[in-house]
Amino acid sequence: MDYETIIYGLDEGVLTITLNRPDVLNAFNRKMTEEIQDALKKAERDAAVRCIVFTGAGRAFSSGEDLKARLAEGASDFGSTLKQRYNPIILKMRNIEKPVLGAINGVAAGAGCSLALACDMRIASEKARFIEVFVRVGLVPDSGSSFFLPRLVGLGWALEMAFLGDEVGAEEALRLGLVNRVVPSEELESATREFALRLAKGPTKAIGLAKRAINRALSMDLEQLLEYEVHMQEIAGASADYQEGLAAFGEKRAPNFAGS
Repeated sequence: MDYETIIYGLDEGVLTITLNRPDVLNAFNRKMTEEIQDALKKAERDAAVRCIVFTGAGRAFSSGEDLKARLAEGASDFGSTLKQRYNPIILKMRNIEKPVLGAINGVAAGAGCSLALACDMRIASEKARFIEVFVRVGLVPDSGSSFFLPRLVGLGWALEMAFLGDEVGAEEALRLGLVNRVVPSEELESATREFALRLAKGPTKAIGLAKRAINRALSMDLEQLLEYEVHMQEIAGASADYQEGLAAFGEKRAPNFAGS
């Protein structure tokens, strides 16, 4: 499938999905959300994809829903918009058993902020800004923001961001735990590449199982999680990557994980 609103680039196990509507700050229209869904399904099936990076073209990550396009379409049913266009993206990002990294190059607002929060980890340019902008137009956080935000920054800050819609700059985002690291804007691409390659060369099976377990931990008690970890470890222990890791340890060399 040829994409019109995103760029799909795979290199050395790292798939970069670039939101590519820079003239409207990479705002989401129907076509873009459909293409992101398709790209994630393709990435899930492709064993060559071992890490996924989301970033934006131009000076923004994403400004959220394209309200002008929405008005032009005459769309008024938010429920079906979320169920059909946004929720499948967020669920796939969380359930895909490959690491998903956000390279936040500029403003991430509304659903753009939600997409950033749904990534497993985030590297931010010093120019990045996060805005739960929904309240400015009389709406509530959606596309997973109300789930991820309090888990990342705590209840008080999550409520302040949701209630006021103020922007949070990169350094403040780092202090709050909203991002993993902040780098100069000119270093974002190289820093992301270095991080993503490290993930792509890791034991993909084990990383995917760890992601599954940590996702489940958000809704389990300790006893349930301990049992679930047993199950995950049994699967990981039967993987080729574990055999390679064990051999590399014994031979005192760096492991060469195949991701299976």
